[in-house]
Amino acid sequence: MEKDGTISRRRIKWLEVGGNSFHAYCFLRKSKRVFRIDKVLALAPVIKRERIVI
Repeated sequence: MEKDGTISRRRIKWLEVGGNSFHAYCFLRKSKRVFRIDKVLALAPVIKRERIVI
């Protein structure tokens, strides 16, 4: 969930988890980002390398 309350979908590769946040590479923004765990609504593994999320 974004800061303003809108819901977004991101494809990420998590790098490090600590405390109430985690560091991950965001494929949408093409950079390393910090995500707050309490803002994550759902997680799903990417099964294929294409941009299809199951």
